[in-house]
Amino acid sequence: MTDSTALDPEDRKIVTLARSARARNGVPEGAAVRDETGRTYVAGTVALPSLQLSALRTAVAMAVASGAKSLEAAAVVSDVESLAEADLAAVRDLGGASAPVLLAGADGVVRVRVTAG
Repeated sequence: MTDSTALDPEDRKIVTLARSARARNGVPEGAAVRDETGRTYVAGTVALPSLQLSALRTAVAMAVASGAKSLEAAAVVSDVESLAEADLAAVRDLGGASAPVLLAGADGVVRVRVTAG
């Protein structure tokens, strides 16, 4: 476990945004990503009969749709123990192979920090 107060302020911000998205929307996961210009994109899990997306893949899609060229960091708030390979692949695909991906619990405490690459 990582003390979230020890995080870089910008990383702490995306954890907080991911946590807020999860709580506000009542979804299993919330995610936030930060692009190369510092813009953030926040999303929750998408669970439609015809479309299933994790919160992280949704946030990456939002960044791509807004013109982001790469990612600096990503955060996911979830009860899962580890991130799905498809989620990490989405971050890699957007040029974020070296970007830290933070996985936090509902309390906002970061449990896992990995890179997408």
